[in-house]
Amino acid sequence: MNSKNFLVPSNYFKLFPIVILVIAIVNSCYIVTEGHVGVVKRFGEAKGQQNPGLHFKIPFIETVEMIEVRTRKNAEKMASSTKEQMPVTVEVSVNWTVNKEAALDLFKKYGGLDQFEQRILDPRFRSATKDTIPQFEAEQLIQDRASAIQGIEHRLSEEMEGFPVVVDNIQIENILLPKKYINSIEIKQTEKNLAAAEEHKLERQRLEALRAVNTADAKAKGILKVAEAEAQSILLKGKAEAKAIEAKGKALKDNPLIVKLTEAQTWDGKLPSTMLGQSAMPIIDMRNLKK
Repeated sequence: MNSKNFLVPSNYFKLFPIVILVIAIVNSCYIVTEGHVGVVKRFGEAKGQQNPGLHFKIPFIETVEMIEVRTRKNAEKMASSTKEQMPVTVEVSVNWTVNKEAALDLFKKYGGLDQFEQRILDPRFRSATKDTIPQFEAEQLIQDRASAIQGIEHRLSEEMEGFPVVVDNIQIENILLPKKYINSIEIKQTEKNLAAAEEHKLERQRLEALRAVNTADAKAKGILKVAEAEAQSILLKGKAEAKAIEAKGKALKDNPLIVKLTEAQTWDGKLPSTMLGQSAMPIIDMRNLKK
């Protein structure tokens, strides 16, 4: 029983070198994933960086620190004030990317991404935002965020010049103003909408009145055209009749027999029953008395 107890540790001791060898082999290789670079450290000292892929290192002596080189986003919520000294809380965000070739230098100087954010990026980002927001009035800040964003970008670019990162795409996610001011803006906007609606109504009435005037004008012009046409027709007809009378008179003057012919054509075959002379005494038809 005792001899067996002593044999077990002896067997484990024989397997120990094999276990150590397996651990060393496994510990000698590592993989750097896409979007990262591997900073190789030897006894804590950064010696170099590796690109994505399979790599080897000295086991137990070298370690690897992964540095992300994809775009990262930092968001901040901070209190500030507008140009008219109105308190405001803004939520802003910024995207930034580590320069891949300078990842080793960033690690040596700042110890990693988290330390760089806390010590360098975040303080400068807050400073650029708080220096820019007070340059705008509250209403302008709400209606024209683009100008405020440009101001923050310009200021932050100056602050981050010389660091191994690229800063871009700053956004003002939200603007929190006092409730009283928000209510006043809503009232002002409502009044503006009502004024615009009234202006639209007046414009529509003006157009309708203009349309009615145009219609009446067109109708009056139509009536005038008809009257002018009728007058022109009467005038032409009168001229034609005058010319006919003139021609007839000229013909009668030139040939008196036409008068006799006209009388003969219009005579109904009856003699006149009464005749008036030059005196006031009428001449009585005696033929009726004989009958």
